[in-house]
Formats: sequence, C-alpha cells, structure tokens
Amino acid sequence: MSEIKIAGSGGERYVPYGERNGNESIVYFTRDLSPEGLRKLYRRVNGQICGKIAVKLHTGEQYGPNIIPSTWIKELMATDLPDATIVETNTFYEGDRDTTEKHRATLKVNGWDFCPVDITDEHGTADLPVKGGKWFDHMSVGKTLPDYDSLVVLTHFKGHTMGGFGGSNKNIGIGCADGKIGKRMIHARNSEDPELAWSVDMEELMERMAESTKATVDYFGKHICYVNVMRNMSVSCDCEGCLAEQVVTPNVGILASTDILAVDQACIDLVYAMDEKDQAALRERIESRHGHRQLSYMEELGMGNRKYLLLDTDHEDARIQPRDAVKDVVPFVELPIVAERRRKALEAMEAAAAAQE
Repeated sequence: MSEIKIAGSGGERYVPYGERNGNESIVYFTRDLSPEGLRKLYRRVNGQICGKIAVKLHTGEQYGPNIIPSTWIKELMATDLPDATIVETNTFYEGDRDTTEKHRATLKVNGWDFCPVDITDEHGTADLPVKGGKWFDHMSVGKTLPDYDSLVVLTHFKGHTMGGFGGSNKNIGIGCADGKIGKRMIHARNSEDPELAWSVDMEELMERMAESTKATVDYFGKHICYVNVMRNMSVSCDCEGCLAEQVVTPNVGILASTDILAVDQACIDLVYAMDEKDQAALRERIESRHGHRQLSYMEELGMGNRKYLLLDTDHEDARIQPRDAVKDVVPFVELPIVAERRRKALEAMEAAAAAQE
C-alpha cells in the first residue's frame, strides 16, 4: 500500500520577521537598476563561482516586455563571465519554447544570441537526487546541466499565475527541470493524462517546486549564487510574454546572496514593506496562490535561512530594513517603446491566430 502524502499548510500567510527562527544570512541590495548595478551585486556573491560556468535565467517568450534586458546580461558576461554559457530548458506548455527549434528562434528574437545558449534537455535528461524529499527521490533535469561546475542564477523577480511569485526558487525548480519529464513530475504528478497536466497547485506545487530546486542546489553545493532583479514586476510570469498583466508594482532594485531562501524571502519582505497601494497586486497574487509555502518548505528542507542582514551597497554596506529599501520607490510607468512593442506583438499574435482559422 503506497504512502499517503499530504502537503503542508499556511502558504497564504506572510510570516513577519519577528516570528522567524534561525541564523541570519547576508543579502546585498542596490537601487541601481542598470548593467552597472547588476555587475556590482554579482561581484559581491561570486567568490565560489569557478570552472565551467552556467548562467540560469528566464529568456522569456517572444517580445516579452518584462524580462531582464538581454543587454544587461551581455555586459555582465562580457566583463565578468566571458566563458560562461546561458542554460535553459524547453517548456512543458505549448508556446514559443516547447521545442528546441522554436526555443532557438525565440532566443534570437529576444536578443540572446551574443553567447552560447545550452538548451540542456535538447538531447535528453539526467537525474539528480532529491535528499530528504517528500514528493521525489530524484528530479529529471536537462542532460547537460551536470556538465557544469558552477551555476549563476539570475532571476527576474515577479508574480506567477500558479506559484504566486517567481524568484530564484522558481527559476531553478521549474527552469532546470527538463521540459517533458521533470516539469511533468512537478505539474502533473508524472501523469501523461492531458486532463491532469496542470492539476498540482497551492501548497503541493510549492513543495514539489522546492524539492526540484534542492536537487540542483545540492548538486552545485557552494558553487552557486543568486541575483534577483526587482524590476517590471507583473503579477504574471515571463512565460506569459506579451499577455502578461500590465505592471503596477514599483521597481525596487537588485538583491544578491549565496542563500537562496534568504534572497527570495528578502524580495517578499520588500514587497510587503511597500505602501498598501503599491504592494496590493503582488500581495494578492502571492497569498491567493499560497506562495509563501515556497519559503516555509525551503526552510524545512534546510535550504537556507529566512532571517538575513540586508546590506545597502549604495551606502557602504549599511544594514537597513526592508522599509528603508522601498521608501523612495515611485509609481511604475511603462516606457512608450515597451508599450509599442507589446501592441505590435499582440497584433502579430492576433493575425497569426486569424490565419489559422
């Protein structure tokens, strides 16, 4: 008789700092949303990055308006990671990246053609062990992911339709799982029944995602670091491309750490430290999807600390509180060029759909 597995609870509840236990990790912060700010933060956490280096980021659906600008990554890799390779996997859902051929075309459209890009599941899969997992004893990842010695995780922090929010945990847990087996293990309990393709949600989804992440984090050990960019934070994931809901949350800055839990928790804390009107959209998305279970389950798995020292690199590493980091944020305004790109992309999608009718 198979063991009955039950997901945890409480994913709808934000846990204030004073209610958290454990040690404090270091999280670096800058308000400088630019290539220079990205390089500055990366250099604070790259001490163990060596050998053959993979850079994991979300390269986005075609013309997606909110991804980290490819020009920022190009500058970072030219100066600090000249021999590194961007790594991605194909998607579970049908779209611009569910096959390698379509994925490579999308990479070119979005400007990711300045360096090698390894679609790690292009030629198969590999299994990484999940130590201490409830749902998995292994996770299926792209075949070539274990070929790398170090992993730099560059994450566009934002909301997510199913996960509540997408931070470093989602970037790895979903983004490193291969498109046809690993992602199915997470989203569909490994069922091939199309009706069950997206049947996992709420706390169980958060737990499966975190266990998938743990497989990759454990594999790289100390040779991994995390940089979260709090910019263009739609409540929608970059998977939705131009169909993502328009951004209403103010831009904040960039955070970096060698502790995945601390950096994702700090981003959440900065959102909750905003004025009510500024935090409302993301907060509703996170709580309605029970996204806080991502954080509490990472803690249960021993993946890091929920407490941290937030160091302001704009002011000589002074320790600050989340409210200090967001006190000067301004309302988000979509750039005209981005709005025009969104309009043209939507028109092109509508025209393509009409042509198929």
